[in-house]
Amino acid sequence: MSVRRFRVDGIVQGVGFRPFVYRTAAELGLDGWVANVNGHVEGEVAGPARVIEEFAGRLRANAPALARVRGVRLTDGLPRQMCGPGFQVRHSAPGPGGTAVREVPPDAAICDACLRELRDPGDRRYRYPFVNCTDCGPRATIIEDLPYDRVRTTMRGFAMCSDCEDEYTNPGDRRFHAEPVACPVCGPRLSWDGLLGEAALGAAVETVDAGGVVAVKGIGGYQLVCDATDQGAVAELRRRKGRPAKPFAVMVPDVPSAGRLARIGATELAALTAPERPVVLLARYPWHGTPPLAPGVHPGLSRVGLFLPTTGLHHLLLDSLARPLVVTSGNLSDEPIACDDTEARESLGAVADGFLTHDRPIRSRYDDSVVTFAGRTRITVRRARGLAPAPLPLVSREPVAGAGAQLKHTFTLAGGGHAHLGPHTGDLADLAAYEAFQTSYDRLSRLTGIVPSVIAHDLHPGYLSTQWAQAQQVRRIPVQHHHAHVAACAAEHGVRGTFIGVAYDGLGLGDDGTLWGGEILVGDLAGYRRVGRFATAPLPGGDAAVRHPHRAALGHLLAGEALGAAPADPRLVQRFTDRLDRPETAAVRAMLERGVNSPRASSAGRLFDTVAALLGLVGGRVSYEGEAAVLLEAAAGDTHAVPLAHRLLPVDGMWVYDSAPTLADLLARKADGEPVPRLAAAFHLTLGIVTAGLVARAVADGAPRTVCLGGGCFVNRRLLTEVKRRLHAEGLRVLVGGQVPVGDGGVSYGQAVVAAARLAREG
Repeated sequence: MSVRRFRVDGIVQGVGFRPFVYRTAAELGLDGWVANVNGHVEGEVAGPARVIEEFAGRLRANAPALARVRGVRLTDGLPRQMCGPGFQVRHSAPGPGGTAVREVPPDAAICDACLRELRDPGDRRYRYPFVNCTDCGPRATIIEDLPYDRVRTTMRGFAMCSDCEDEYTNPGDRRFHAEPVACPVCGPRLSWDGLLGEAALGAAVETVDAGGVVAVKGIGGYQLVCDATDQGAVAELRRRKGRPAKPFAVMVPDVPSAGRLARIGATELAALTAPERPVVLLARYPWHGTPPLAPGVHPGLSRVGLFLPTTGLHHLLLDSLARPLVVTSGNLSDEPIACDDTEARESLGAVADGFLTHDRPIRSRYDDSVVTFAGRTRITVRRARGLAPAPLPLVSREPVAGAGAQLKHTFTLAGGGHAHLGPHTGDLADLAAYEAFQTSYDRLSRLTGIVPSVIAHDLHPGYLSTQWAQAQQVRRIPVQHHHAHVAACAAEHGVRGTFIGVAYDGLGLGDDGTLWGGEILVGDLAGYRRVGRFATAPLPGGDAAVRHPHRAALGHLLAGEALGAAPADPRLVQRFTDRLDRPETAAVRAMLERGVNSPRASSAGRLFDTVAALLGLVGGRVSYEGEAAVLLEAAAGDTHAVPLAHRLLPVDGMWVYDSAPTLADLLARKADGEPVPRLAAAFHLTLGIVTAGLVARAVADGAPRTVCLGGGCFVNRRLLTEVKRRLHAEGLRVLVGGQVPVGDGGVSYGQAVVAAARLAREG
C-alpha cells in the first residue's frame, strides 16, 4: 500500500474532471481526495502501487470529452493514515503554486442528454432554457475567478434548491459538481418587459413570427434574431443594424435541416456538431422556385453560414417557430457584441423590437466562432465562443502578450508553455471596441495569472493596439504584420526551423515604411527576409481606396509600378472609367499624377478589389472589409478557366509579380465577351500559378521546402485550393492555420510567437 499525490494540468476545471476522478478512484477501490486548486486539479490516492499507476493512466486516457489533459504527475503523498477512508471531492481553494498559469474552459453547447430533458414533459427541467450539466453549458462567459467553483461564477447569486443540491452532491449523477446547475425553481429566468418564463418566451416568438427583430441574451452576449425566410424582416434588420451586405449567420435546429440548405461533407459535419458549435460556411444548394432563405441573408454569395443551437433557449425558439432563424451578433456594425443588459438596451434599442433577456450575468463577452473548409483543410475565420480562450502551443521564457492588429482585433496572453487568444472585439477604431479590448485583456490576465513582462505589437504607429502597447510600462517588441501572420501558422504546426512564408492580405506596414500585402518571406519564428512581392500600385485617397475598389483599380491601371510590361489598351481602360463618376475620376487622376495622398502598396487584397471592380462585381463603395474579394470568389465558384497573362521578374534582389499583364489580359478577354465567372476563376488560377512561381524561385535560391500560408486572403477557398495544389505538385509541405485565424484575428498570436522566439534567441 502506498499514498501518492497527483496533479493534472490542462483544461480540467469546468469539464466534469473531479467527478471523473471520483468515479475512477471508486472503480479501482482507491481512497483519497480531489480538488480544484488554482487552475489545475490535484489530490491524493491511497492503495496498491500498481493500481495507482492504473489510476494515473486512466486520467490521461479516459478524460471527459471537454477536458484537455496536458500532464499527470505523481509524487509521494502523506502517510496513509492522513488520507482517510473512501474518496472525497473537496472544496476548491487557492493553494501552493498560485503563480502557475491557469487554463479557462471555453463554453460548450447543450449536450444530447440535456436536450432530451428539455423536451421531456415528465422531466423537471422540461422547457427550461438554462439546462446544463458537467458536459455542457456556460464556462468562460460566467467565470469570475479560478479555481472553478460556483461561488466564483455569476451563478453565485442563485442558491441551489434541494433537488439541484442532491444532484450536485451525488457522485453517480452527471451534475455532480456541475457549477452552473439550475432548474426552474432556483435558477435564472427569462424576462420580456415584465413577463417571465414561458410568457416571455411566447412574446419573443410572437414578435419574430410577425416579422420583428428580437435581441436575445445568449451565452456570450446578445444576439439579434429574425425570421431567415422573411425578406422584409431581414432587410429591416440590415437597415437598423447598419449592415447593408455582409452575410448573416443562420441557425437551424438540426443536421437534417442544415442538409436541406447546403452541402455538408464529413469534416464540415464534425465541426457543425462539435461542442463549440461554430458557424460553418457551407456551399448552398442551387435554389429553384421559392428560396428556403431570404435572398438578403447572404446577397450575391453561393455559401451560407449555418450553425446549430448552442443553448436550450435557442432550441425552444426554433421549436416554436419551426423555421431557420437569422442569429447575428447583437451590435451595430464594427462594435463589440453587447453583453451587459443596460449596455444592450442603449446600443440595440433602435434595432430590436423587444428584448428576451434573463438574470444570469455575462462576465466575459464571446461572439460566435466561424470556420470554413477547403476540402479537408480547416480555416478558422473567427476564434471565439467555444474555441477561445482554450490554449494554443507557445513556449516563452517569460510571459508575453500580443497586442493584435486594428481590424478583427484579438489579443494573446502567453505563459507556462501555452498561449490564450482573447475574445474577438472588432475594429479598434470604434471606442466601444477599444474599451472592450482593455476590459477583456485585464480579465483574462487575472484569470490565467499571466502578467506579461513583454508586449509585442504591430509596426503601424496609427493602430490603437500599437499605441496601447507603447503606453504599457513593460518591454515592447515591434513585429512586422506579415511576419506575424506566417509565424502564427508555423507555431500552430510546430515548425521550429526556417520556412517560406506566403502572406496575402489587405495592408500591413512593412519594415521599409511602405505598405505590404502580397509577400514572400523566408525566415523563422524570430526573423525573416523579404524575397518576393507583388508589384506596387498607389491607393488614391489612402483608406478611401479600401472602401472604394474602383480607386484601387484606377491606381493599378493608371500608375501601377513601371516594370516594362505593355499597359492595358487605353480604349478598354476608357470603357471602365466611363462607368465611374466623372468628377471623382478626374480628382483621382489628379491625385495620381501629383502623388498626393496615394501611398503605394504591394497588396494582394487590393488586387482582388481591382479585379472585382473591373469585372463590375462591386459598385462605388463596399460596406465591409473584404466584400469585393468575397464577391469575386463567389463569381469564380468551381468554374474551369484558362490563366491570365502574368510575369515574374527580378527587381532589387527579389522576385516581383508584375500584375499589369494580368489586368491587361483581363480587360481584353472581357471585351471579347468571356463570361465574368470564367474571368474570376482565371484570376484565382493565375494567382495560384504566380505563387508557385515565386515560391519555386525562393526554393531554387536555397529556401526550405516548408511553406506557411497566412493573411486574410487565404479565407478564400478557391485561392487556397489553387495555391496548395500547385505547391504540393512541387513536392512542398504546405501549412495553413486551422485553429488560429488566418486573417488579422490571428496576428496577436503571431506577435507573441515572434516575441517569444526573440527572447529565446537572446538566451
